[in-house]
Amino acid sequence: MDDTWGPGASLRIRLLAAAAAALTVAAALGIRAGATGLPGAAEKYAGDALYTVLLHTLIVLAVPRVAPRTAAAVALAASWAVEFCQLTPVPAELSARSTLARLILGSTFNAPDLFWYAVGALAAWLTHAMLRNGSITG
Repeated sequence: MDDTWGPGASLRIRLLAAAAAALTVAAALGIRAGATGLPGAAEKYAGDALYTVLLHTLIVLAVPRVAPRTAAAVALAASWAVEFCQLTPVPAELSARSTLARLILGSTFNAPDLFWYAVGALAAWLTHAMLRNGSITG
């Protein structure tokens, strides 16, 4: 076994998770700004997937030794919970008052978003698992 789980591992994992979160936010904002040249629907759904990826990285930041499957499942469940909350008027009301609330909660339910959240969870799970077992870092 490598030193991934040795002394200082939690700090290294947290630093990597923080960097991943920052890159995810940068990618999402770039997509939201239309910097990618993707068609509108592709931009929206890429943003949905990245939302779940961001949640995954934040979970790893909070709990560095979390299993990739667990982090992905929690991130997906949270994404789906937010989406299903959009069936109520609460997120729309909060989103009307706050840009931050609009970015975090959205405003209207869209069933295809549920699939794209799963895509993001799968991507985060696979990346996290590969990093954890050393497949990406060497």
